[in-house]
Amino acid sequence: MVQQSYSCQYIPTDTQQVGLPLIHGKELSHIFMAKQEVVAVNQVDFGIQENKITAIIGESGSGKSTLLKLIYGLLEPNNGEVRYKGWLVPTRKDKLIPGHDAMKLVSQGFDDLNLYAKVWDNVASQLPNTNLSRKESKTRETLERLKIDHLAQQRVADLSGGEKQRVAIARALINEPEVLLMDEPFNQVDAAFRDALQQDIKHIVEETGLTIILVSHDPTEVLAMADELIVMKNAKIVEQGSPQQLYYTPKHSYTAQLLAKSNILSREQASVLGITASAPIGIHQEDIIFQQKIDGNYQVTDIRFRGFYKEVVMSNGNGLTLHAIMHPVSDMIIGSKLDITIAKYIQFIQ
Repeated sequence: MVQQSYSCQYIPTDTQQVGLPLIHGKELSHIFMAKQEVVAVNQVDFGIQENKITAIIGESGSGKSTLLKLIYGLLEPNNGEVRYKGWLVPTRKDKLIPGHDAMKLVSQGFDDLNLYAKVWDNVASQLPNTNLSRKESKTRETLERLKIDHLAQQRVADLSGGEKQRVAIARALINEPEVLLMDEPFNQVDAAFRDALQQDIKHIVEETGLTIILVSHDPTEVLAMADELIVMKNAKIVEQGSPQQLYYTPKHSYTAQLLAKSNILSREQASVLGITASAPIGIHQEDIIFQQKIDGNYQVTDIRFRGFYKEVVMSNGNGLTLHAIMHPVSDMIIGSKLDITIAKYIQFIQ
């Protein structure tokens, strides 16, 4: 990827630390001062690799967006540090216009877009007029890359949410940043078009070597897109790893619920299933095998349509309720008796 030269570039005054990931956070904390202190990020450590897509996920209020702004330099840490290529990320106290020169942030709500200007002008305006030929070719190339070249002469105000998001990303990418930060980028994109946008972004990463960090309120929508997940809860990072690793072998019950809507059972509940455990366990819905049986120990209490599958809620009548996946064309009904088998389960650290 061609390195971009940046005007008014921040000149680091600290010493570069070598051997770190592209972006490295150490003992990072941020506290918002309101009527009472709100700890938004609490003593977190993390590493983000170059040329990868990293998604920060977690429930509302977990600290995801605050962590994103700390990485960019929009917020100043109360404790700890963020380093980019081994150098401290500058914050508001270091530069007049906050935000790292090698990074671009696409915020929620399309705040940066001029809604009453054309798509072309929104994107082209990010380049200077010193080389008009390059400005035109670069704008066209960027619109084509985001598959919105056919919208060039339309007003942004007349576009759908997904199209506006593509324009916002194009504005951020036209100056070839090394890192693209996105806060809830699929929030206003129709579900039917999210997958196409996600795969286009993934292709851009493969093509350009861009590093992307995004925040998502819906963890399941980034499973097929992200190379790495950072899971946050109550201002802390619970765990970090690949989507496959965190889906199949999470260390914490919170991660299992977040990614797989897993059944979380106490040691006592696990013993009912014949499982001896020293800590709570998780059973993914797809790992419960069941069949109808007149004298079965479980009874179907609810059947929920989920599109390409149905979710079956079953109970043993003694307080143990399980959720499992059923083929959508099954003729099972509420009240059916079941025998169940657990194919596998997860033993949590906590």
